Amino acid sequence: MVESLTERVHATLTAEDDGRVCKDIPDEACDEQPENFTLHVASLSCTKAGDGLADPKLVLAWLLETLGASAGLIGLLVPVRESGALLPQLVTAGWIRSLPRRKWAWATGSAVQGLCVAGMAIAAFTLEGNQAGGVIVGLLAVFAIARSVCSVSYKDVLGKTVSKSTRGTATGTAASVSAGVVLAFGLAITLGLIPLTVTSIAITLCVAAGLWLTAAGLFSGLTEAAGSTEGGGNPLTVAIDQFSLLKTDPQLTRFIATRGLLISTALAPPYLLTSSAQANGSEESIANLGPFVIASSVAALTSSYIWGRLSDRSSRKVLMLAGIIGGLTLLASAAIGWLGVVAQNGSSWVFAGLLFVLMVAYRGVRVGRSTHIVDMASPDTRAAYTALSNTIVGMLLLVAGGFAAIAEWAGNEVVLALFGMMSLGATLVALGLNEVQQSDQAS
Repeated sequence: MVESLTERVHATLTAEDDGRVCKDIPDEACDEQPENFTLHVASLSCTKAGDGLADPKLVLAWLLETLGASAGLIGLLVPVRESGALLPQLVTAGWIRSLPRRKWAWATGSAVQGLCVAGMAIAAFTLEGNQAGGVIVGLLAVFAIARSVCSVSYKDVLGKTVSKSTRGTATGTAASVSAGVVLAFGLAITLGLIPLTVTSIAITLCVAAGLWLTAAGLFSGLTEAAGSTEGGGNPLTVAIDQFSLLKTDPQLTRFIATRGLLISTALAPPYLLTSSAQANGSEESIANLGPFVIASSVAALTSSYIWGRLSDRSSRKVLMLAGIIGGLTLLASAAIGWLGVVAQNGSSWVFAGLLFVLMVAYRGVRVGRSTHIVDMASPDTRAAYTALSNTIVGMLLLVAGGFAAIAEWAGNEVVLALFGMMSLGATLVALGLNEVQQSDQAS
């Protein structure tokens, strides 16, 4: 029954009606394609849905704001989450490389993420103020480290267990399923089907924790052939050596500068949420989370494909356009906050609309930067360029925690204005990037 079900799911999603074709995977994994494919879709759907239900940019930011945590702690959520998922890869990659079957690394990382989110729910139930905020940010740091383990191990496991011709289908299906779940969550809050209270959000975190634990169990059931455990060197030493690339390739330096300035689009959402809460002017009428979740989900669903098509033509122009859209949106958000022109009963929807536009820009940044670095590098330099870029941006994200202190001292509007100027500055820096989609300019 289970095998029959997985075969039907695999056949439906991959439209393979000409016999089973296995590409670029071990022979022993070929017969397990339907089950492995289905397990990938199910486990990844769970973790991506969990990501949306416990989104640091929105859900955790709302929770900390409602619990009375300081703006400084709220501002740390995204830097801790993003840098924690990037920098530990330098030291975890070597350990993961030593494992012949890396599905256990991913499963362990997913389980730890689930336990951390469960701990956040307990903190929300039992603590308040900065005490709750400190515990949740601390758990988020552990969560991010576990996520880095999953990030390092996933592509390797995917490459050994799912055929090359269906990998994009597996990850794309999971993204669509999870986006639907998160959109339904946002609609349920907006329509009042889920009351917007600390208790209900804490319960939502428990559901998210259960999704990560379920994913860990599902992923451990993959049939994975043992892989090589040799080579690769010490990732930290290699990363330090790669800093010399900044001297030899000015285009790489310019790209990293552009990407570094564009982290403003990722850092800004919690400040938008807090500004909306302040515009409401009442602790009892704190920012409505539902419209923000809906805005973020719809932005991802509607813009990612378009950005992808545009990036295939010019990733440079995508980065520039995303920088302009993000910059103008953030400056408008700061101006609205300063002028106080939004009525209290409409502030949530106005700021949610601004978030939608910002998230469209954010998706453009993500797609554009990924496409650009792949196309600008040669096969021999691609891994080094990616590792160096991730390392430097991870360091910048740690420093970006300082914006939380600025918000405490000068207010959210000042931080949003700074983010807006960073985003527009990225557009100016990106002007000097090559059109790497043209064969005569690619490295």
